[in-house]
Amino acid sequence: MDYTHTTTATLGVSTAIFSSSSSNSSPSPSLPTTVQGPCAACKILRRRCTERCVLAPYFPPTEPLKFVIAHKVFGASNIVKALQELPESKRADAVSSMVYEAYARNRDPVYGCAGAISHLQKQLNDLQAQLAMTQAELLLIQCQQHEQNHENTAFFDQDKYFSSVLEPSWQ
Repeated sequence: MDYTHTTTATLGVSTAIFSSSSSNSSPSPSLPTTVQGPCAACKILRRRCTERCVLAPYFPPTEPLKFVIAHKVFGASNIVKALQELPESKRADAVSSMVYEAYARNRDPVYGCAGAISHLQKQLNDLQAQLAMTQAELLLIQCQQHEQNHENTAFFDQDKYFSSVLEPSWQ
């Protein structure tokens, strides 16, 4: 099966159109005998998923939305290029980051994940300020209790002193 790829650009949006022409040749012997479904990326792009598909490990057929969102923001060719430039140990993290950024861009087209990070940073600063105020209040209460205990102890010490001085000597 041969695939031809045509890209059209309209108003800054590129659309990939794939067409296939089938040949009557027998399947190549290098293909596995078990039929595996295409990964979500190849299924959406309507192309044949090979054993060497860079996208297959990261976009399983059970999670097509994951690829749709990432494809909408980054484009399939940019995702493939980014993955090919990275060592395999870092590809899963890169895909995770791209998908997160794509979801964030979908929710907030202007700021993306930077907006989410900014919001979380503001929350963190507010909570740190609240914690500092609570710790200051706690310290103030502890100081007040310490002073009160010290005054009570001094009062009882004075009471003992005066009672011993004022006691009659005939006892």
